[in-house]
Amino acid sequence: MFRPTWANAAAGPIKIGIATDLTGAIGYAGNADANVARMLVKDLNAKGGLLGRPLELYIEDTASNESIAVPHVRKLVLRDNVDVVLGGITSSMRNAIKDTIVKQGKKLYIYPQLYEGKECEPYIFCTGPTPAQQCDTFIPWLIKHGGKRFALPSANYVWPHVLNAYARNVIEKSGGEVIFEEYYPLDQVEYTSTVNKIMTEKVDVVFNTVIPPGVGPFFKQLYEAGFSKRGGRLACVYYDENTLNINQPYEIEGLASCLDYFRAVDQSDPASAKIQAEYDKEFPGKILFAAGSAATGTYRGIMLWAAAVAEAKKIDRESVAATLDHAKIAVGPGGPAEMVPGHRHCKMNMYTAVAKSGTYEIVDKSNGLVDPKEC
Repeated sequence: MFRPTWANAAAGPIKIGIATDLTGAIGYAGNADANVARMLVKDLNAKGGLLGRPLELYIEDTASNESIAVPHVRKLVLRDNVDVVLGGITSSMRNAIKDTIVKQGKKLYIYPQLYEGKECEPYIFCTGPTPAQQCDTFIPWLIKHGGKRFALPSANYVWPHVLNAYARNVIEKSGGEVIFEEYYPLDQVEYTSTVNKIMTEKVDVVFNTVIPPGVGPFFKQLYEAGFSKRGGRLACVYYDENTLNINQPYEIEGLASCLDYFRAVDQSDPASAKIQAEYDKEFPGKILFAAGSAATGTYRGIMLWAAAVAEAKKIDRESVAATLDHAKIAVGPGGPAEMVPGHRHCKMNMYTAVAKSGTYEIVDKSNGLVDPKEC
């Protein structure tokens, strides 16, 4: 828990809860999200807080483990009595904690991660990309710059299953074909049979949804089999600058991703460059401000929520939900963003980028803010 150093207003602080994975297999992502929250709360407090009240930040480690997460989230909403909760990285985590937040705690829940869509419950607002935002233009790009024969190797949980159903539809409508679609335990690290199938079936594009800890060994085994050397294209829509560090740069050279932000956006967007520079100064080291880690969705979520609170002039759930429904921000990582009224999802710019020598080069950008096409 992090308190502002200046005195609380008479009405008391407004409390923000962060429930994210600081440890475990995807701790790299959760730490980025927590850092963004720290940075923004500090900035907002320096400008006078919200409604003349200071902000207090409460952070709980969900530890990449749903059974550990639930009691920590219960603490946030019942004991700490936060006004809003942001967090959850995997969809299985979101599904594990959302009822505790929304039904038991009766709080607003902002889910900041890219995900499979279809989260349409009241009081849950999603600020990360959806399948429509990540697939509708990216898959045609992959067909043009990779080939028509797709493999869909996947972790066996909700996000890959639902995303793949959407991706398969776009692949087939775009003139491609799915050679195989397979699901593996989340902790699997041996992929010899999958790699052999990719090579023998002459797959052009590996559209990957295997996640850590398995993704690193899988990409390494795929490289060693000569997939990229023979012209194959690796694609992964959650891969950002943090996940690039899982493998040696040469093992994932040419990997393509589609996200709402890459660090290279800074070269053309001064506002993004300023946000990135502030984060890097505040949190130097290996935990980078990156989109696939949900850091950008966390930034977007906090600032949209802050705009909603300012408009509502109240902090109760009903009032803030009503104004958050149409909230907009003019400045954010990757550009402006706005909620789609009545849909609780967010329009944003989308970028396609390719890994080169351990970083990303942007090769395509959406023509304006992209509709999430959800709910």
